[in-house]
Amino acid sequence: MIYRLYRGLTIVGAPLISFYLDRRKARGKEDLPRFGERLGRPASPRPSGPLVWIHAASVGESLSMLPLIERLRARRLGVLVTTGTVTSARLMAERLPEGALHQYMPVDRPSYVRGFLDHWRPDLALWAESEFWPNMLAEARHRHIPAVLVQGRISARSFTGWKRVPGFIRRLLSGFALCLAQTDDDAHRLKLLGAREVRCLGNLKLAVPPLPVDAAELERLRSAVAGRPLWLAASTHPGEEAIVAEAHKRLAPRLPGLLTIIAPRHPERGPDIAQELRALELTVSLRSRAEVPGEIYIADTLGELGLFFRLAPVVFMGKSLMVGGGQNPFEPARLGAAVLFGPLMDNFHDMAPRMLAVDAAEQVADGAALAEATARLLSDADLLQRRRQAAGTWAMAEAGVLLDGVEEALAPFLDAAEMRHARP
Repeated sequence: MIYRLYRGLTIVGAPLISFYLDRRKARGKEDLPRFGERLGRPASPRPSGPLVWIHAASVGESLSMLPLIERLRARRLGVLVTTGTVTSARLMAERLPEGALHQYMPVDRPSYVRGFLDHWRPDLALWAESEFWPNMLAEARHRHIPAVLVQGRISARSFTGWKRVPGFIRRLLSGFALCLAQTDDDAHRLKLLGAREVRCLGNLKLAVPPLPVDAAELERLRSAVAGRPLWLAASTHPGEEAIVAEAHKRLAPRLPGLLTIIAPRHPERGPDIAQELRALELTVSLRSRAEVPGEIYIADTLGELGLFFRLAPVVFMGKSLMVGGGQNPFEPARLGAAVLFGPLMDNFHDMAPRMLAVDAAEQVADGAALAEATARLLSDADLLQRRRQAAGTWAMAEAGVLLDGVEEALAPFLDAAEMRHARP
């Protein structure tokens, strides 16, 4: 019943969908030269032979798929990656292996979905994490395209919501022949919601290569800020930049020359953040404008977190004091930073406690606690070194995720795709 209602609304609601997309274009959230892809009009020809289609909603999900994509390309399989954001598209252009293609996911309207599938005719669909598009899943199932959920994640909040529409989520999950969950908790929730076959093989995010860096630029920045105590607030969301700025004000008298770097989750917010923090009587500079670092340095550029994770000895991960859910603390830990995060780490409910248990991270309750924890780390070289070493050691151990196990679980589907295109 709910699915039929959803499908009907996406058919008759064309004017509203067009209005919504026009609003996104006006706000810079759509890629105008490639906008046709969002309407199911692919811009690239389908490669010959078997094609594996991987859908990953945004940056984190698409990056987590890179090790698996490398394995698929090593088997000489065609790979198509779809995402829904401009930022993820840019990162995929930089990091996809040779031969893998990227397209924007079409809006979940039946005519757009049919245009997409008519063109690409994938032999296998791999969906990352938890973005379920009902029309796309239903059409793929109607065409007998095998689908596997990879990196399956159902948060406690999502689980509560899905339980209110049990028939709807059961229908969506029934389209997956196999669900590979990130954690045992995710696996348990998927089973309760109606998934057919569920396994837990680990979190592929731990197998992703370290974020890239321009070595020459890293050395240039290190020279430019040499002798200054510094820390980084990464992937911040609205409201958190003001908290970080207040923490800076608390820290500055105790740490002369302090440099606070803020890398917002959405770099296009850089100028607005700068205006907000200048109103607090702080000296703010923008990396996008090649300005010299002042008190606060806004890293409002794309694809440079690998640079700043290596530069900063202390990293606070955002979306954990405001908004909620948290951002991935694994990357800064792997690059040897002392990691801090707030109490709202729902999306990393398995990872955060493991880090805390081995002193690989510290949780802070609010802005005052953030300032105090940062002060302790930047004032005590021995404590900072121990924390950084603990983070790196933990990350190295966790990176032993069984990528071989994931490939083995997918082997029957991959073999079938290859057989369909084998010469007689």
